[in-house]
Parts: sequence; C-alpha cells; structure tokens
Amino acid sequence: MIQITRSIAINENELQLQFIRASGPGGQNVNKVATAVQLRFNVFRSPSLNDDVRKRLIRLCGKRITESGILIIDARRCRTQERNRADAISRLCDLIRKAAIKPKLRKDTKPTLASKVHRAESKHRHSKAKQLRRSVSQFDE
Repeated sequence: MIQITRSIAINENELQLQFIRASGPGGQNVNKVATAVQLRFNVFRSPSLNDDVRKRLIRLCGKRITESGILIIDARRCRTQERNRADAISRLCDLIRKAAIKPKLRKDTKPTLASKVHRAESKHRHSKAKQLRRSVSQFDE
C-alpha cells in the first residue's frame, strides 16, 4: 500500500511498471540495461479514488492521460532503475495530492467606492486627452 494522504492509499497492484531503455547519460550501460520506467495507472477504474479527486486528477494530467483513462508517467531522470521507479511513484503521489485539495469557491464581490471613483477619474482623464487631440474648429469672425 502506498499512503498518499490520510484518506487516500493506493494498492501497488493498481500500478503497472514497464522498464524501457532510456536515452541520455550512462555510457554503454544505456544500450544494455532498461533503466527508464513507464508507470501506468488506471484513473477511471481505481477504487482508491473518489469521484471528486478522480475528476480533478483527470484535469491535472492533461496529455499524460489516454482516452481510456490510463495515466502514463515516464521517469528517466536517473541512471538506475530503482531511482526512476521511486521517481515515477513520487510524481504520481504528487499529482494525486494536488488533486485531493479541494479548490476554494470564488465569492462574487462588488467593486469598492474608491475603485469606482478611481475608474471614473481615469476615464475622465482619457476623455480629456482625446478632446485635446481633436482639430480646432473654425470660429466665425
């Protein structure tokens, strides 16, 4: 069990880890050992997540989630398989923690009297500047 928050814990059976060859530093080791990790987590079918967290997680994931609801995280920052595995799991946990936080509801507010006065003065100054740019009318003599 991976404990994410007090109320959310994910069973390790829900995670699918696939090890692939990574590009980047590592010398000859890169061509021989599959150190990169591709973590797959089915967001739609996970019994560990409630509906609110699931919806927020889908919104947070963006392009990393497939149409079938599988979240894919690639970890290839480190040279060892174990570190990349830990990195992928920690990134998944961070995403779920962010999704678990309920966003604050926005309360509609009215503009203050000072802001209304400031806006009116600003409009008046702008109007005066435009009036000064107009051509002078001909006076009848």
